[in-house]
Amino acid sequence: MPGLVYLGTSAFAAGVLRDLADGPHRPVLVVTRPDAKQGRGRRLGPPPVAVTARELGIDVIQPASVNDDEARAQIAAAKPDAVVLCAFGALVKEPLLSDYDILNVHPSLLPRWRGAAPVERAMMAGDAQTGVSIMRLVAELDAGPVYAQKPEPILPTDDYASLTARLRDLTAQLLTFVLETHPAPEPQPEDGVTYADKLTAEDRTLDLTRAPEENVRIVRALHPHIGARIALPSGDFLGVQEASIDLEGRLELLTVQPSGGRPMAYSEYLKGHSPAV
Repeated sequence: MPGLVYLGTSAFAAGVLRDLADGPHRPVLVVTRPDAKQGRGRRLGPPPVAVTARELGIDVIQPASVNDDEARAQIAAAKPDAVVLCAFGALVKEPLLSDYDILNVHPSLLPRWRGAAPVERAMMAGDAQTGVSIMRLVAELDAGPVYAQKPEPILPTDDYASLTARLRDLTAQLLTFVLETHPAPEPQPEDGVTYADKLTAEDRTLDLTRAPEENVRIVRALHPHIGARIALPSGDFLGVQEASIDLEGRLELLTVQPSGGRPMAYSEYLKGHSPAV
């Protein structure tokens, strides 16, 4: 019986998979990345989508490359009537790219923030809103025509976790709409293209010469999945989980995490350490 094939890897993609599985468009096959080293211990483990697919009892494959003949044959054997890609993290190339009209989930209002880290970059830039776009996957990065798009405000209190939770709900709504109504995709406008580059260690490290508002946005954009940090004179780093601006307009650290330690109130950290800001 034809069904949906789902390509995804990240925690966000795992949440979208769970939402799809609870509705009328439950995937019949999930394709994700191979197990990889994770965490501080660098132990080999499955990606979030693989874990979720197995919990849901959905067939899952983890090919070295989704573009190889065996992976393409396994996808074809599922006889998909739709293929959805969400935060897969690897390039889909020809001929697989042309085998299906692949629906690509992208958490931004395209053409703004094409690329690897659209949610974080939108928050770090101080955007008032972001959203979700469902587009057709093409060879050029996030440049395909858009089937559906819906905005979502970025609240002053949002961090990455709270914003992506709402974007996940929005994704499920938009995917259901596209899968059931089959709207014609519209080309993206040529104006307004920006790129959300992959986050680096430098992006995580707060520059205390910046405006406090910028540093607070970075802290929120990277919490809790990556984490911002402050470089200490010792050469070590102090993780920053929560921050705000005090009554004098200065950066105020609220919750921090010393290297190798547990999260704690900054006031508690100061009992045994010099001020970090």
